[in-house]
Amino acid sequence: MKDRRDIYTTGFSESRVRDGDTTRSDGRSIKQILQDIVNHVGDIIHSEVRLAKTEVRQDVTHFAKAGTSIGVAGVLALYAVGFILLSAVYALQGVMPSWLAALLVGVAVGIVAAILYLTGRKKLAQASLRPDKTIQTLEDNVTWFKSQTK
Repeated sequence: MKDRRDIYTTGFSESRVRDGDTTRSDGRSIKQILQDIVNHVGDIIHSEVRLAKTEVRQDVTHFAKAGTSIGVAGVLALYAVGFILLSAVYALQGVMPSWLAALLVGVAVGIVAAILYLTGRKKLAQASLRPDKTIQTLEDNVTWFKSQTK
């Protein structure tokens, strides 16, 4: 039997036949290696599914926060329209200080609504539902599997 150092210096691994079962120099049969690969493929698939769920959950949370900002902006915009309309009513009733106050409140609420809308839109533009980490690990697993089967 050869010394294990010969495997690394020559670049070839020693194979031998033992009771009709081909084994590698590490003592494991091809059958055992294939069983290990099949068992690990199941574990890898379960891990990938868990990773994909986590990534999608994070992305959905991001979209929910952005959607909330847009929803609040919409409500405030409705209030702004209400105050602006109220100020027009006061203005038509005559020259009184109450219409000026209503106009200023309406403009201020409109500005806040615009800021919230732009913030929410920016967050939506940055978000992605593509599970990049899962795709990368799947590609790594395929590469690993190909290297194991050569």
